[in-house]
Amino acid sequence: MKEEILVNVTPQESRAAVIENGMLQEIYIERSASRGLVGNIYRGKVIRVLPGMQAAFINIGRERSAFLHAAEILPISETEMIENENITTPDINELLHDGQNITVQVIKDEIGTKGARLTTHLTIPSRFLVMMPDNPHIGVSQRIEDEDERIRLKEALSSPNGQEKNGSKEKEMPGYIVRTAAEGADVSELKRDADFLDRLWQTIKSKIRAAKAPCLVHEDLDLPLRLIRDLAPTGVEKIRVDSVTVHQRLLSFVKEFIPNLKSSVEFYTGERPLFDVFNVEDEIEKALHRKVQLKSGGYLIIEQTEAMITIDVNTGGFVGYRNLEDTIFKTNLEAASALARQLRLRNLGGIVIIDFIDMKDDEHKRQVLRTLEKALERDHAKTHISEVSSLGLVQMTRKRSTESLEHLLCESCPTCGSKGSVKTAQTICYEIFRELYRSARAYEAQKYLVLASQEVVDRMLDEEAPYLAELEAMIGKPIRFQAERLYTQEQFDVVLM
Repeated sequence: MKEEILVNVTPQESRAAVIENGMLQEIYIERSASRGLVGNIYRGKVIRVLPGMQAAFINIGRERSAFLHAAEILPISETEMIENENITTPDINELLHDGQNITVQVIKDEIGTKGARLTTHLTIPSRFLVMMPDNPHIGVSQRIEDEDERIRLKEALSSPNGQEKNGSKEKEMPGYIVRTAAEGADVSELKRDADFLDRLWQTIKSKIRAAKAPCLVHEDLDLPLRLIRDLAPTGVEKIRVDSVTVHQRLLSFVKEFIPNLKSSVEFYTGERPLFDVFNVEDEIEKALHRKVQLKSGGYLIIEQTEAMITIDVNTGGFVGYRNLEDTIFKTNLEAASALARQLRLRNLGGIVIIDFIDMKDDEHKRQVLRTLEKALERDHAKTHISEVSSLGLVQMTRKRSTESLEHLLCESCPTCGSKGSVKTAQTICYEIFRELYRSARAYEAQKYLVLASQEVVDRMLDEEAPYLAELEAMIGKPIRFQAERLYTQEQFDVVLM
């Protein structure tokens, strides 16, 4: 599969697009004024311990306090045993107290009104490895399936670096997780990565000792370098950059850490904007809409709520060629691939409920589920899919660590207040009638002036005119209307004259 990374840089923001076979799959945006926090290490201060939630709020120097759960404070070995019914999490009061200084790392960005999510299990990534300074365990990515390769990679890091003698004392070395990109890598490359991480960790430790909480101790790489580190080793053929400065930085980075990628980094010199050439801007705009059109004529409706993501599959204009069951099956197959792409493109996470069109054939259900699983294999975020329920619903989860594309680029509608709908002009007319009647009973006035939107005024003087005449006769006072150009459809005022 041909994969490219496009990097568009302006003084205000950096954007990166992942293109597979000419189609946009993922978009990453990082703004200079609000960089992401995931991966950053802070020296924080405990400001409030919450025994009822087994958690604490930590001041890391941000406007919003961050959240640290007790399970993220335990040693890794104990954390893995929490699933055992006989193991219980120690009381948060035994682990933390108000005013305590603590070193933490951000694992989930500030999302909505929630502060960042923290852990004390520090991890520092490189091209092939993820260092775990406080845990000597050696692990290998589950995506490396070859057992012989897994053993080779483990042995490369376990010896002779497992324990080093320092005089009469044994110095316990940090642990590592071998990333998917390390499959087939030479032992010398792994050692070089491990040495780099060790030097970086020594620098971070020095900063931690000198830090005065709350403060930032270590900031992860910016977007272009982070993407090259995390995505490029997985098979990217071309990396196009439209900034001279960033292009030079990327070249220096790959020369030191990923030499075989040097020929893939290319400075874009075309007249048209880079994202326009690959139709990225249009795809971003489409990704902000609820409706996703399928090639067959069917469509998806994607709703993003606070609690979950819901995706509804519809046949739309696709009528099929043979029978109803075959039409439904083909629509669901196409929808499974399309929605997997939409999850990546929109960066949707948390609980996802997919309402496929009801299928009677069990084999069809299995094939649709398998298509969805296959389409999600290239997703860098961790996903878990359940079976098709009796209602035809598929429940799945997708790990979320940053804001979705919609929440990053958009804000709540000032007219509807995030409801997604507004009251009709007819409804507002009836509310005005009730307010006029209420005012007539409570206050003395010679006449009434109603300020409202043009649509409401037009309806009041047309379809609702007979009812307006009845109300004027009832209260014995004239009612006048004035259209206000700046009023939304739901806004109105009744002025006593």
